[in-house]
Amino acid sequence: MASRLPAFPRTVFTIIEPISLIAGCLGPLFDTDWFIASQIETTAPVISSENARLVALQLGNAYGLLALVGLMVLNTTTEVKVVRNYLIALWIADISHVGLTCWLLGYERSMDVASWNAVTWGNVGFTVFLCLTRTAYLLGLFGPDGKAVKTPKKKT
Repeated sequence: MASRLPAFPRTVFTIIEPISLIAGCLGPLFDTDWFIASQIETTAPVISSENARLVALQLGNAYGLLALVGLMVLNTTTEVKVVRNYLIALWIADISHVGLTCWLLGYERSMDVASWNAVTWGNVGFTVFLCLTRTAYLLGLFGPDGKAVKTPKKKT
């Protein structure tokens, strides 16, 4: 199905997004305490408990899972309906992800884009980009999906 997507969303959903998800997976795996401390910039010292480390590692695992699910769905199904429903689910998750992040950042930090760190740019900026790309695709702004390529059936 990925080959049927218009070029821009195909590139975003099958190359750029999985790479970003793998980066999100590797961050907590390689430096869990940095990952925890980077979620919200603060001048107060951040205490990384075993609970916080476990949650960060589980989040990293979930990012890895999302990368694999996305690659599997987009590269194995031939059903446009499956891809559209997958993208709708991610669209809803994009909105809640950005909403929760901004809620916990608070209005001032959410609007102070110049002070965002790399993690905030990923959680808010990049996720908004993905959401807008999904929105444009679902609205048909990239044009129609390509035609299905029929593969000849093997005779046995």
